[in-house]
Amino acid sequence: MAESQAEPRSLADCRALVARIFESHNTAPHNAASVARALVAAEADGQGGHGLSRVASYAAQAAAGKVDGHAVPTAEKDGAVLRVDAAHGFAYPAVDVALAALPEMVATSGLAAAAIGRSHHCGVLGHTVEVLAEQGLVAVMVSNTPAAMAPWGGARAIFGTNPIAFAAPGGDAPVVIDLSLSKTARGKIVRAAAEGQPIPEGWALDAEGRATTDAKAALGGTMVPMGDAKGVALALMVEVLSAGLTGANYGFQASSFLNAEGGPPSVGQLLIAMDPTRTGGSAAHIGTLLAAIDAEEGARRPGARRLVARAAAAREGLAIPDALMKLPGAA
Repeated sequence: MAESQAEPRSLADCRALVARIFESHNTAPHNAASVARALVAAEADGQGGHGLSRVASYAAQAAAGKVDGHAVPTAEKDGAVLRVDAAHGFAYPAVDVALAALPEMVATSGLAAAAIGRSHHCGVLGHTVEVLAEQGLVAVMVSNTPAAMAPWGGARAIFGTNPIAFAAPGGDAPVVIDLSLSKTARGKIVRAAAEGQPIPEGWALDAEGRATTDAKAALGGTMVPMGDAKGVALALMVEVLSAGLTGANYGFQASSFLNAEGGPPSVGQLLIAMDPTRTGGSAAHIGTLLAAIDAEEGARRPGARRLVARAAAAREGLAIPDALMKLPGAA
Protein backbone atom coordinates (compact mmCIF):
# COMPACT_ATOMS: atom_id res chain seq x y z
CA MET A 1 0.00 0.00 0.00
CA ALA A 2 2.42 2.64 -1.20
CA GLU A 3 0.08 5.54 -2.00
CA SER A 4 -1.98 7.34 0.61
CA GLN A 5 -4.69 9.97 0.64
CA ALA A 6 -3.39 13.51 1.08
CA GLU A 7 -5.72 14.32 3.97
CA PRO A 8 -4.96 12.38 7.19
CA ARG A 9 -7.81 11.14 9.34
CA SER A 10 -8.09 11.22 13.11
CA LEU A 11 -7.36 8.02 14.99
CA ALA A 12 -11.03 7.71 15.92
CA ASP A 13 -12.03 7.99 12.27
CA CYS A 14 -9.40 5.41 11.31
CA ARG A 15 -10.71 2.97 13.90
CA ALA A 16 -14.28 3.44 12.68
CA LEU A 17 -13.21 2.97 9.05
CA VAL A 18 -11.26 -0.22 9.75
CA ALA A 19 -14.08 -1.63 11.87
CA ARG A 20 -16.56 -1.04 9.02
CA ILE A 21 -14.31 -2.93 6.65
CA PHE A 22 -14.18 -5.93 8.95
CA GLU A 23 -17.92 -5.88 9.54
CA SER A 24 -18.29 -6.02 5.75
CA HIS A 25 -16.05 -9.09 5.74
CA ASN A 26 -18.03 -11.47 7.96
CA THR A 27 -16.86 -10.10 11.31
CA ALA A 28 -19.04 -9.34 14.33
CA PRO A 29 -19.02 -5.68 15.46
CA HIS A 30 -17.30 -6.32 18.83
CA ASN A 31 -14.52 -8.29 17.13
CA ALA A 32 -14.20 -5.72 14.35
CA ALA A 33 -13.78 -2.98 16.95
CA SER A 34 -11.09 -4.93 18.84
CA VAL A 35 -9.09 -5.62 15.67
CA ALA A 36 -9.46 -2.03 14.49
CA ARG A 37 -8.12 -0.67 17.80
CA ALA A 38 -5.06 -2.91 17.57
CA LEU A 39 -4.21 -2.21 13.92
CA VAL A 40 -4.67 1.55 14.21
CA ALA A 41 -2.62 1.63 17.42
CA ALA A 42 0.19 -0.22 15.64
CA GLU A 43 0.11 2.23 12.75
CA ALA A 44 0.09 5.17 15.16
CA ASP A 45 3.19 3.83 16.91
CA GLY A 46 5.08 3.59 13.62
CA GLN A 47 4.69 -0.20 13.41
CA GLY A 48 3.22 -0.23 9.92
CA GLY A 49 4.01 -3.90 9.34
CA HIS A 50 1.43 -4.73 12.02
CA GLY A 51 -0.89 -1.86 11.18
CA LEU A 52 -3.07 -0.83 8.25
CA SER A 53 -1.07 -3.03 5.87
CA ARG A 54 -2.73 -6.02 7.58
CA VAL A 55 -6.32 -4.95 6.95
CA ALA A 56 -6.74 -6.47 3.48
CA SER A 57 -5.26 -9.87 4.36
CA TYR A 58 -7.11 -10.07 7.68
CA ALA A 59 -10.39 -9.14 5.98
CA ALA A 60 -9.88 -11.73 3.25
CA GLN A 61 -9.28 -14.42 5.88
CA ALA A 62 -12.44 -13.45 7.75
CA ALA A 63 -14.47 -13.47 4.53
CA ALA A 64 -13.15 -16.94 3.66
CA GLY A 65 -13.68 -18.31 7.17
CA LYS A 66 -9.99 -18.99 7.79
CA VAL A 67 -10.48 -16.66 10.75
CA ASP A 68 -13.84 -16.88 12.46
CA GLY A 69 -14.93 -13.27 12.66
CA HIS A 70 -17.83 -14.24 14.93
CA ALA A 71 -15.78 -16.26 17.41
CA VAL A 72 -16.37 -15.56 21.09
CA PRO A 73 -13.26 -16.33 23.16
CA THR A 74 -13.84 -18.28 26.35
CA ALA A 75 -11.71 -18.46 29.49
CA GLU A 76 -11.27 -20.88 32.38
CA LYS A 77 -9.29 -20.20 35.56
CA ASP A 78 -7.09 -22.89 37.08
CA GLY A 79 -5.30 -21.41 40.08
CA ALA A 80 -3.05 -18.62 38.82
CA VAL A 81 -3.49 -19.70 35.18
CA LEU A 82 -6.17 -18.43 32.83
CA ARG A 83 -6.74 -20.69 29.82
CA VAL A 84 -8.19 -18.68 26.95
CA ASP A 85 -9.61 -20.30 23.83
CA ALA A 86 -9.52 -17.83 20.93
CA ALA A 87 -11.78 -20.28 19.03
CA HIS A 88 -10.00 -19.72 15.72
CA GLY A 89 -10.99 -16.07 15.82
CA PHE A 90 -8.77 -12.99 15.78
CA ALA A 91 -6.23 -12.88 18.59
CA TYR A 92 -7.14 -9.41 19.82
CA PRO A 93 -10.52 -10.26 21.43
CA ALA A 94 -8.83 -13.17 23.25
CA VAL A 95 -6.08 -10.82 24.44
CA ASP A 96 -8.80 -8.43 25.64
CA VAL A 97 -10.19 -11.25 27.80
CA ALA A 98 -6.76 -11.92 29.28
CA LEU A 99 -6.10 -8.24 30.02
CA ALA A 100 -9.44 -7.90 31.78
CA ALA A 101 -8.76 -10.87 34.07
CA LEU A 102 -5.05 -10.80 34.88
CA PRO A 103 -4.83 -7.73 37.17
CA GLU A 104 -7.39 -9.21 39.62
CA MET A 105 -5.66 -12.59 39.47
CA VAL A 106 -2.29 -10.98 40.21
CA ALA A 107 -3.82 -9.12 43.16
CA THR A 108 -4.65 -12.52 44.64
CA SER A 109 -1.56 -14.56 43.79
CA GLY A 110 1.16 -12.00 43.00
CA LEU A 111 1.77 -13.65 39.64
CA ALA A 112 -0.61 -14.97 36.98
CA ALA A 113 -0.47 -16.21 33.41
CA ALA A 114 -2.87 -16.33 30.48
CA ALA A 115 -2.37 -19.17 28.00
CA ILE A 116 -4.13 -18.42 24.71
CA GLY A 117 -4.74 -21.24 22.23
CA ARG A 118 -6.37 -21.62 18.80
CA SER A 119 -5.24 -18.07 18.10
CA HIS A 120 -4.09 -15.89 15.22
CA HIS A 121 -1.60 -13.08 14.56
CA CYS A 122 -1.47 -10.85 17.65
CA GLY A 123 0.33 -7.85 16.16
CA VAL A 124 2.33 -5.59 18.46
CA LEU A 125 2.82 -7.56 21.67
CA GLY A 126 4.29 -4.43 23.24
CA HIS A 127 0.82 -2.87 23.38
CA THR A 128 -0.47 -5.76 25.48
CA VAL A 129 2.30 -5.72 28.07
CA GLU A 130 2.19 -1.92 28.19
CA VAL A 131 -1.43 -2.03 29.35
CA LEU A 132 -0.40 -4.15 32.34
CA ALA A 133 2.65 -2.01 33.11
CA GLU A 134 0.43 1.07 33.23
CA GLN A 135 -1.36 -0.70 36.10
CA GLY A 136 1.91 -1.16 38.01
CA LEU A 137 2.61 -4.72 36.88
CA VAL A 138 5.62 -6.26 35.16
CA ALA A 139 4.57 -8.29 32.12
CA VAL A 140 6.11 -10.66 29.59
CA MET A 141 4.41 -11.99 26.47
CA VAL A 142 5.49 -14.47 23.81
CA SER A 143 3.80 -15.76 20.67
CA ASN A 144 4.70 -18.27 18.02
CA THR A 145 4.06 -17.57 14.35
CA PRO A 146 4.02 -19.58 11.10
CA ALA A 147 7.39 -21.09 10.20
CA ALA A 148 9.88 -18.59 8.81
CA MET A 149 13.27 -19.56 10.32
CA ALA A 150 15.26 -22.76 10.00
CA PRO A 151 17.01 -24.48 12.92
CA TRP A 152 20.67 -23.45 13.07
CA GLY A 153 22.45 -25.45 10.39
CA GLY A 154 19.18 -26.52 8.74
CA ALA A 155 17.43 -25.32 5.61
CA ARG A 156 13.69 -25.89 6.21
CA ALA A 157 11.73 -23.32 8.20
CA ILE A 158 10.57 -24.81 11.52
CA PHE A 159 10.23 -21.80 13.82
CA GLY A 160 8.35 -18.58 13.41
CA THR A 161 9.89 -15.15 13.97
CA ASN A 162 8.37 -15.62 17.44
CA PRO A 163 8.15 -12.19 19.10
CA ILE A 164 8.91 -11.48 22.76
CA ALA A 165 7.64 -8.42 24.62
CA PHE A 166 8.34 -7.06 28.10
CA ALA A 167 7.06 -4.03 29.99
CA ALA A 168 7.64 -2.60 33.45
CA PRO A 169 6.40 0.49 35.30
CA GLY A 170 8.75 3.24 36.35
CA GLY A 171 9.00 6.95 35.62
CA ASP A 172 6.65 8.90 33.40
CA ALA A 173 5.91 5.96 31.09
CA PRO A 174 6.48 2.21 31.23
CA VAL A 175 9.57 0.82 29.57
CA VAL A 176 8.46 -1.44 26.72
CA ILE A 177 10.64 -3.91 24.84
CA ASP A 178 9.15 -5.65 21.80
CA LEU A 179 11.24 -7.66 19.39
CA SER A 180 11.05 -10.55 16.98
CA LEU A 181 13.73 -13.21 16.93
CA SER A 182 14.59 -12.68 13.31
CA LYS A 183 16.93 -9.82 12.40
CA THR A 184 13.85 -7.82 11.58
CA ALA A 185 10.12 -8.28 12.01
CA ARG A 186 8.51 -10.25 9.18
CA GLY A 187 5.85 -7.54 9.03
CA LYS A 188 8.45 -5.11 7.66
CA ILE A 189 9.14 -7.48 4.77
CA VAL A 190 5.41 -7.95 4.19
CA ARG A 191 5.02 -4.20 3.92
CA ALA A 192 8.04 -3.85 1.61
CA ALA A 193 6.63 -6.55 -0.66
CA ALA A 194 3.24 -4.80 -0.77
CA GLU A 195 4.93 -1.50 -1.66
CA GLY A 196 7.34 -3.02 -4.19
CA GLN A 197 10.34 -1.89 -2.14
CA PRO A 198 13.65 -3.75 -1.61
CA ILE A 199 14.81 -4.87 1.83
CA PRO A 200 18.30 -4.48 3.31
CA GLU A 201 20.71 -7.33 2.71
CA GLY A 202 21.08 -9.61 5.71
CA TRP A 203 17.39 -9.72 6.62
CA ALA A 204 16.37 -12.85 4.72
CA LEU A 205 17.27 -15.69 2.37
CA ASP A 206 15.37 -16.79 -0.72
CA ALA A 207 13.98 -20.29 -1.29
CA GLU A 208 17.42 -21.44 -2.45
CA GLY A 209 19.10 -20.21 0.72
CA ARG A 210 20.74 -17.21 -0.94
CA ALA A 211 20.83 -13.72 0.56
CA THR A 212 18.22 -11.50 -1.09
CA THR A 213 17.03 -7.91 -1.10
CA ASP A 214 13.82 -8.86 -2.94
CA ALA A 215 11.00 -8.71 -0.41
CA LYS A 216 8.78 -11.15 -2.32
CA ALA A 217 11.63 -13.64 -2.66
CA ALA A 218 12.27 -13.25 1.06
CA LEU A 219 8.67 -14.17 1.88
CA GLY A 220 9.18 -17.36 -0.12
CA GLY A 221 12.39 -18.18 1.73
CA THR A 222 13.51 -17.93 5.35
CA MET A 223 14.32 -15.16 7.79
CA VAL A 224 17.82 -14.69 9.18
CA PRO A 225 17.74 -15.12 12.98
CA MET A 226 18.82 -12.36 15.31
CA GLY A 227 22.06 -13.38 16.97
CA ASP A 228 22.50 -16.38 14.67
CA ALA A 229 22.36 -19.63 16.70
CA LYS A 230 21.32 -17.74 19.86
CA GLY A 231 18.28 -16.32 18.11
CA VAL A 232 17.21 -19.78 16.99
CA ALA A 233 17.59 -21.08 20.55
CA LEU A 234 15.28 -18.32 21.77
CA ALA A 235 12.80 -19.14 18.98
CA LEU A 236 12.72 -22.73 20.26
CA MET A 237 12.04 -21.44 23.76
CA VAL A 238 9.13 -19.32 22.51
CA GLU A 239 7.67 -22.27 20.56
CA VAL A 240 7.57 -24.29 23.77
CA LEU A 241 6.12 -21.47 25.89
CA SER A 242 3.49 -20.31 23.41
CA ALA A 243 2.55 -23.53 21.61
CA GLY A 244 3.93 -26.39 23.70
CA LEU A 245 2.22 -25.06 26.84
CA THR A 246 -1.06 -24.14 25.15
CA GLY A 247 -1.54 -27.10 22.81
CA ALA A 248 -1.42 -24.74 19.84
CA ASN A 249 0.11 -25.48 16.45
CA TYR A 250 3.86 -25.17 16.20
CA GLY A 251 5.18 -22.80 13.55
CA PHE A 252 5.78 -25.58 11.03
CA GLN A 253 2.17 -26.75 11.49
CA ALA A 254 0.55 -23.30 11.20
CA SER A 255 -0.95 -21.86 8.04
CA SER A 256 0.04 -18.41 6.84
CA PHE A 257 -1.12 -15.17 8.45
CA LEU A 258 -0.83 -13.52 5.05
CA ASN A 259 -3.49 -15.15 2.88
CA ALA A 260 -6.92 -16.75 3.00
CA GLU A 261 -5.75 -20.21 1.97
CA GLY A 262 -5.89 -23.27 4.22
CA GLY A 263 -7.30 -23.75 7.68
CA PRO A 264 -6.87 -21.57 10.77
CA PRO A 265 -3.24 -20.95 11.86
CA SER A 266 -4.19 -21.97 15.43
CA VAL A 267 -1.03 -20.58 17.05
CA GLY A 268 -0.62 -19.68 20.72
CA GLN A 269 0.38 -16.89 23.09
CA LEU A 270 1.51 -16.84 26.70
CA LEU A 271 1.11 -13.67 28.78
CA ILE A 272 2.60 -13.48 32.29
CA ALA A 273 1.95 -10.62 34.73
CA MET A 274 3.48 -10.07 38.16
CA ASP A 275 3.30 -7.56 40.99
CA PRO A 276 6.83 -6.24 41.68
CA THR A 277 5.98 -5.46 45.29
CA ARG A 278 5.30 -9.14 45.98
CA THR A 279 8.87 -10.08 45.06
CA GLY A 280 10.56 -7.38 47.12
CA GLY A 281 10.77 -4.71 44.44
CA SER A 282 8.67 -1.73 43.41
CA ALA A 283 7.93 0.53 40.48
CA ALA A 284 10.08 3.17 42.17
CA HIS A 285 13.05 0.80 42.33
CA ILE A 286 12.64 -0.03 38.64
CA GLY A 287 12.42 3.70 38.01
CA THR A 288 15.90 4.15 39.49
CA LEU A 289 17.32 2.01 36.68
CA LEU A 290 15.32 3.84 34.04
CA ALA A 291 16.45 7.21 35.43
CA ALA A 292 20.07 6.11 35.12
CA ILE A 293 19.47 5.31 31.44
CA ASP A 294 17.74 8.64 30.88
CA ALA A 295 20.65 10.50 32.50
CA GLU A 296 23.17 9.00 30.09
CA GLU A 297 23.87 11.52 27.31
CA GLY A 298 22.78 10.20 23.92
CA ALA A 299 21.07 7.11 25.34
CA ARG A 300 17.42 6.25 24.87
CA ARG A 301 15.18 3.62 26.35
CA PRO A 302 14.08 0.70 24.15
CA GLY A 303 10.76 1.53 22.53
CA ALA A 304 11.02 5.26 23.23
CA ARG A 305 10.35 6.21 19.62
CA ARG A 306 6.86 4.74 19.82
CA LEU A 307 5.81 7.56 22.13
CA VAL A 308 6.99 10.22 19.69
CA ALA A 309 5.17 8.54 16.81
CA ARG A 310 2.07 8.02 18.95
CA ALA A 311 1.91 11.67 19.95
CA ALA A 312 2.31 12.79 16.34
CA ALA A 313 -0.45 10.44 15.18
CA ALA A 314 -2.79 11.65 17.92
CA ARG A 315 -2.08 15.23 16.89
CA GLU A 316 -1.96 14.88 13.10
CA GLY A 317 -3.91 11.71 12.33
CA LEU A 318 -2.97 8.97 9.90
CA ALA A 319 -2.89 8.86 6.12
CA ILE A 320 -5.11 6.06 4.81
CA PRO A 321 -3.68 3.99 1.94
CA ASP A 322 -5.65 4.27 -1.30
CA ALA A 323 -5.85 0.48 -1.59
CA LEU A 324 -7.56 0.26 1.79
CA MET A 325 -10.21 2.75 0.68
CA LYS A 326 -11.14 0.42 -2.19
CA LEU A 327 -12.08 -2.44 0.13
CA PRO A 328 -15.77 -3.23 0.70
CA GLY A 329 -17.06 -1.31 3.70
CA ALA A 330 -14.57 1.55 3.38
CA ALA A 331 -16.96 3.92 1.66
